[in-house]
Amino acid sequence: MSDTQPIRLRGLAPFIIGGALVLALVGAGGYWLGARRDAPSAISGERQVLYWYDPMRPDVHFTEPGRSPFMAMDLVPRYADEGEAAAGVRIDPGVAQNLGVRLAAVERSNVARSVVAAGIISFSERSLAVVQARAGGFVERAYGRAVGDVVQAGAPIVDIRVPEWMAAQAEYLALRNAGGDLASAARRRLAMLGMPASLLERVERDGAPRPVFTVTAPVTGAITALDIRQGMNVMPGASLATINGLSPVWLIASLPQSDAGLARPGARVSATLPAYPGETFSGRIESVLPSANPATRSIEVRIALANPQGRLRPGMTAEARLEERGESALVIPAEAVIRTGARSIVIVVQEDGSYAPVEVALGRSQGDSIAIASGLSEGQRVVASGQFLIDSEANLSGAVARLNASRAAPEPAANAVHEALGRITAIAGAQVTIAHGPVASLNWPAMTMQFRLGRAEMARGLAVGDSVAFRFHESDGAHVIDDMRETGRTP
Repeated sequence: MSDTQPIRLRGLAPFIIGGALVLALVGAGGYWLGARRDAPSAISGERQVLYWYDPMRPDVHFTEPGRSPFMAMDLVPRYADEGEAAAGVRIDPGVAQNLGVRLAAVERSNVARSVVAAGIISFSERSLAVVQARAGGFVERAYGRAVGDVVQAGAPIVDIRVPEWMAAQAEYLALRNAGGDLASAARRRLAMLGMPASLLERVERDGAPRPVFTVTAPVTGAITALDIRQGMNVMPGASLATINGLSPVWLIASLPQSDAGLARPGARVSATLPAYPGETFSGRIESVLPSANPATRSIEVRIALANPQGRLRPGMTAEARLEERGESALVIPAEAVIRTGARSIVIVVQEDGSYAPVEVALGRSQGDSIAIASGLSEGQRVVASGQFLIDSEANLSGAVARLNASRAAPEPAANAVHEALGRITAIAGAQVTIAHGPVASLNWPAMTMQFRLGRAEMARGLAVGDSVAFRFHESDGAHVIDDMRETGRTP
């Protein structure tokens, strides 16, 4: 028996070795399978979710998926391997070229504020003369004058016969030879009756009464009013004619109240007229009216223009250019600015080549350029064309939403309670979806959104379609209903 035992062991050796190998393979396989179960993210490709967010409110984070309480949109996950999204968007250079994206540099330049205002030429009221009768009488000659005639200074306007002067002049001539105080008193009486000194000298020179005197134009200008006719009776102090001087004339221009700061008395102005293309007329601001037009809120400016040849005729239209001394400022093309109504945005090229919206404060405009008061620095590059397509992409990626969130007004207090009316559209456990009307305290429009019930029993007896009035508050990014009551039930 001792001789046969080694023989049997030698026969079983292959089976023993094979079993050991099988056990080793089974153990290795179990370890490998266990390692796979221990690291599912590495094998199955699963990604770790940090939080969920609403693309329109990326600053508010949620711990579970679902629908946004703000815009009733599906929440989007933010994965651990993504990190925080940058404020810009990336566009392939080839795509940017196809979109026609053109860049411009932020440069420093001298910006002069200027404005062009429309105006009308009119007579200067500072060179207006009124011709009056010094004594009562009759029109002996009218010289054929008419409104609109241009007369020179000293030109005759009308001859007036004054019967009262006849006796007074004869009395003075009789007393003049006698001399003494009576002659002096008679001469003073003639002056008091309105007789001009030139006519009195002629009476003394000729030694005969002269009851007819000629009224002449005191200034060179155009007759704008004429109230005399041949043979008519004239009362003392009656207005006979009105004469407006022709040089200088006024250019009366209206400026919007935003440009009123450019209007300063004495400032130089250049004017152009459609009647004389290619010519420029220089003038200065003579006065700025103290009140604005209540209908247009515009400021009226009187600009004096020299008119020695009478080419500038009242009633003509003209354009006046007012300029202010330039100041150094950062400028970009005006077309690079996106005006949303609430603010102004510029798409800036960042150092890594991405595009990001930046809010800027605008300054003065000059031609095709505009000054930037704040928001940019010299040397930056901005998108001058194609920015609206990039802005659309930025909105989709939430870049502009983050910009809005960074400058949004402070959030309401955590304990603030808001009231609303709405209709239940869905109930799922502690979650209820309500199509509610505007919420004035939050400046919300009417919309459908999901709320969380503060107490589960508040949904008892309510059904989809019921109209409710409810109060809620914000807590950890969710909107919690504190109280809800039925106002109407769907039949």
